[in-house]
Amino acid sequence: MTPMINIDVPDVEAGSSFYTGAFGLSVGRRFGTGFVELLGWPAPVYLLAKAAGTVGAGGDLRRYERHWTPVHLDVIVEDVDAAVARAVGAGAVIEAAAKDTAYGRIAMLADPFGHGICVLQFNDKGYDALLETD
Repeated sequence: MTPMINIDVPDVEAGSSFYTGAFGLSVGRRFGTGFVELLGWPAPVYLLAKAAGTVGAGGDLRRYERHWTPVHLDVIVEDVDAAVARAVGAGAVIEAAAKDTAYGRIAMLADPFGHGICVLQFNDKGYDALLETD
């Protein structure tokens, strides 16, 4: 199996501008005006133009102000602070400033379309640090 990432956005050009600027992805293919493939991560990212107010999964209406969802992106980076600065420069909003944890450093952001994104920089132990007991 191979995962791929699909992200609904109200405007594919704005979405492309954000994700290429924030995370260094590049445009692979365009499928008309409402569907674009972004490359540069292990899994491709597809931005799908879906207008606010249209019906999404479960019958919920799409909205692009900040919303909660149990699924979000974690982007693993070499330098959290530099990655956050780049993402904010592209239009992300900081929801929780970068902080050190047992497994590394993490910051929580929202993209301009209301989707949550965590930016993570793992230390040498990574999540294995959570297995250690006192």
